[in-house]
Amino acid sequence: MNYRDDSFYISQVLDGNQAAFAALVEKHQQMVFTIAVKILRNREQAEEIAQDAFVKAYSALSSFKGEAKFSTWLYRIAYNAAISAGRRRKPEYAAIDETLTENYTTDEIHPQVEAMSQEEQMELIEKLMQRLPEEDNLLLTLYYKKEKSVAEVAEITGYSQSNVKIKLFRLRRRLYDDMQQTLEKMV
Repeated sequence: MNYRDDSFYISQVLDGNQAAFAALVEKHQQMVFTIAVKILRNREQAEEIAQDAFVKAYSALSSFKGEAKFSTWLYRIAYNAAISAGRRRKPEYAAIDETLTENYTTDEIHPQVEAMSQEEQMELIEKLMQRLPEEDNLLLTLYYKKEKSVAEVAEITGYSQSNVKIKLFRLRRRLYDDMQQTLEKMV
């Protein structure tokens, strides 16, 4: 489907055309679901939260001021809903030990990485990301996979831009160190 600018659909909905909201849902549903599933790690719960996020966005659409992009505003609603839902359940992640980041040097690249295909490297990184806390996983997903800017990630998550940069830096270090450790075990 060829989409128009979000502002077109928003003005249609505000003028009483409720069906125009369906185009916004169709356009943004994958990213809203991605945010929810990355935080909750449960597809069924993520689908529920995604639906709730769209209902909340529809109800609050008249308060959307357009200071940020609609997508950023919507993703923030989804993020907050998923975080709230996640707090109501026990976390199911394996945290990576902080001490893994202490002796980090960028000069050392494990020889086994060079032997891996890019697809194998991406699979390994994805597995390592799954071990991160949900919010950290989401930061990496938004920035690297969804190619959101630091400003957009900050807007969605509520962190300051400098905090997003610091968190991304630390997460890259964690992944690097965890990858090194995993590859050492494979040798």
